[in-house]
Amino acid sequence: MKTLIISGGNIETGFALEILKEPFEEIIAVDGGLSFCYAYHIMPTRAVGDFDTLPPEILTWYKTHTRLEIREYDPVKDAADTQIAVELAIGLGSSRITILGATGTRLDHVLGNIQALYLPLEKGIACELLDSHNRIRLLRDNCVIQKKELYGTYFSLIPFTTDVYGVTLKGAKYPLYRHHFTVLGTGSLGVSNEILEEQVEISLEKGILILIESKD
Repeated sequence: MKTLIISGGNIETGFALEILKEPFEEIIAVDGGLSFCYAYHIMPTRAVGDFDTLPPEILTWYKTHTRLEIREYDPVKDAADTQIAVELAIGLGSSRITILGATGTRLDHVLGNIQALYLPLEKGIACELLDSHNRIRLLRDNCVIQKKELYGTYFSLIPFTTDVYGVTLKGAKYPLYRHHFTVLGTGSLGVSNEILEEQVEISLEKGILILIESKD
C-alpha cells in the first residue's frame, strides 16, 4: 500500500500536485498540510497533528462538512506531528511512504523529519522525503542507483549513525573502498558525488547512511 504524507513544511504547489497524480491508497495530512489540501480541493483519508499552524476555520470545516478521520493531539507531546503520521502509516500497513512538506526553512524540523525515517527503515518499509530539489532516504543495506533514475545530478552520503563501516562506492566520480564514515570529523567526505557509469553501487558493512539525491 502506497501512502502519501503531506506535512506542514514547505509545500511547493506545482510539484506537490504532480506527485498527487500518482495513485495513493492513503493520504495523511499533517497539521498545516491540511491547509494545502483545503486550498486545492484534495480530500485526504486522515489528518493528524496538534493543528497549531492551521487556521481554525479550516479544521472546523473538515469537522463539519466531511467524515475525515481527524486525530488531534495536545501541542505538548513527545513526538513531532510528522513522526506521528509516519507511525500511523506504518500501523496502516504501508509498503511505501512518500513525505511532502517535510523540508523548508525550519532546519530543526527537517532534521527531526529525517530522523523519523528510521521508523519505517526498521520495519523494512521504503520511505522518502521529497521536494522539487531533493530526495532523502536512509540506507542500511546495499543499493544500486541507475544513472537515468537518479533524482537530479548529485548524490551525497552522510552518516546517520555515529559510525558507518565498510562503505564501498563503484561507478561514482569519487569511488570508495571499505571507507569508515564517522560524524566525528569526517562525515562530509561523501557530500556531492556524481555517477560516472550507467549505475552506482553502494555497499556498507555496518551502520546507517543518509542518501540525498539533489537536482542543483
